[in-house]
Amino acid sequence: MAYIKIKKLEHFDENLAIPAYETKDAAGADIRACFENKDTFIINPGKRVLIPTGLSFEIEPGYEVQVRPRSGLSLKTNLLVVNSPGTIDADYRGEVKIIMGNFGDDDIVINHGDRIAQIVLAPIVQANFELTDNLSSTQRGEGGFGSTGVS
Repeated sequence: MAYIKIKKLEHFDENLAIPAYETKDAAGADIRACFENKDTFIINPGKRVLIPTGLSFEIEPGYEVQVRPRSGLSLKTNLLVVNSPGTIDADYRGEVKIIMGNFGDDDIVINHGDRIAQIVLAPIVQANFELTDNLSSTQRGEGGFGSTGVS
């Protein structure tokens, strides 16, 4: 089992839970909004914002933390995690903030302490990049978006 060390920042509200798995076999641990003023935050239609969590992570080398939407939040609202999955690298030590966007026509309210996203620990394999003049051929070749058909 890998470990993530969590640092509570100065503005972290001690009444909030740190990320936790809501069920025994959950892949993602819910993470919460933590506003310094403990107030609500409004995301206007068409806007993208950074939602603070009040936490910093120390992730073991060889791993990343992926930030993903919570399925219920995505289904019931027009609020999305914009760069999904977002990546928190093992060498990043700043505050974890979630990039969220309102893709609807109405304001969306985020309350202090709301579960806004889930985080998933994932192993990383780094590539060796090698320049070449030729690539091997495949059946698909240079076919791009939609080139394999509709159904």
